Amino acid sequence: MSPSLIANSHGLFLASETGISDLNSKNSRASKTEDASSYATSTPNNKQQQNNEYKLQIVWRNVLIFVLLHAICVYGFALVFTGFYNWKTLVFTYIYTVFGGFGITAGAHRLWAHRTYKANLPLRIFLMFAQCAALQNDIHEWVRDHRVHHKFTDTNADPHNASRGFFFSHVGWLLCKKHKDVMVKGKTVDMSDVLADPVVRFQMRHYIPLVIVWNILIPTWIPWYFFGEEFMYSFVICMARYTLSLNGTWLVNSAAHIWGMKPYDSTIKPTESLSVSIIAFGEGWHNYHHIFPWDYKAAELGNYRVNFTTAFLDLMARIGWATELKTASEDMIKKRVLRTGDGTWYGLSQLKNNADDKGHHHHDHGDMLWGWGDTDMGQNDVKEILKFNRIKG
Repeated sequence: MSPSLIANSHGLFLASETGISDLNSKNSRASKTEDASSYATSTPNNKQQQNNEYKLQIVWRNVLIFVLLHAICVYGFALVFTGFYNWKTLVFTYIYTVFGGFGITAGAHRLWAHRTYKANLPLRIFLMFAQCAALQNDIHEWVRDHRVHHKFTDTNADPHNASRGFFFSHVGWLLCKKHKDVMVKGKTVDMSDVLADPVVRFQMRHYIPLVIVWNILIPTWIPWYFFGEEFMYSFVICMARYTLSLNGTWLVNSAAHIWGMKPYDSTIKPTESLSVSIIAFGEGWHNYHHIFPWDYKAAELGNYRVNFTTAFLDLMARIGWATELKTASEDMIKKRVLRTGDGTWYGLSQLKNNADDKGHHHHDHGDMLWGWGDTDMGQNDVKEILKFNRIKG
């Protein structure tokens, strides 16, 4: 997820809801009783009817702002490649990019959205400030949209529906008003656990000043004050960093839903993408992630070179700041690969020779779950995960 540029009471840069608020209020009661699976399993005729009901409305303010951001980004990169900036500024900019990235990957995504682990108060505060540095909506808004994305992947209720093409799922969804299904189905997703966190509530109350400080002032002031950069050019590289980080997140929504292999489930759009994983600190192993959204690694393998976020979380676990890290067992993964994979899993040939899946419990979930705590998750799965990860229920 990442920001549209229409403000409302929840944050500084949020997706536009203008023009459909009346529709939301009329349908709020009905939406609570609708079967969540109806949208994910709708027939082509139903999908066509839903598309016919939707009229694309461009939010021109968003278009203008994103054009300006990308123009500044291009200018900033031109300055970088011509040797304009102090090397200390470049090192700091990279470190700050990683800092903000962890606020999304380790914080908003793996902690608050999917509950793949538990974090103590100092770690949650650190990740909250890092998430402010990323400026991709407040935690509550980010998590809500992401859980909706997982429950209704690549349908009209998905905010960045990849079925509408690369451009829409990458940035186009931020340049127009949301489909009404996003708003209606969003009301069915439980957010009580997120709102119960005082760190999240603090950020919601003070979001605008927090993002001004962490996303703009600090990364602009440090190169100017400590490294001797001119203030304007320090601001330029700050905005270039921000725009680049947005595109890194967007690639998870777009490229990792279009191009790549599907070793765990061939029936869904999310794929495995090495390039996206490198860019997005380990978030590109998306076919796996949509099947096991509660796995803290967001991948089968804990390869730190292409999953910086897992390395960070393992470090936090080592010092006791992160606990109850959940991951899928080898047995659970193999059973899913045999049933729904596309045949590209690395150990498939040996697995087929040794396969004996008779009488075993099937884990047919994943793409319809938002993560740990989703009420649609089977109790047998919950027990097996707790047992494998030695977590007390």
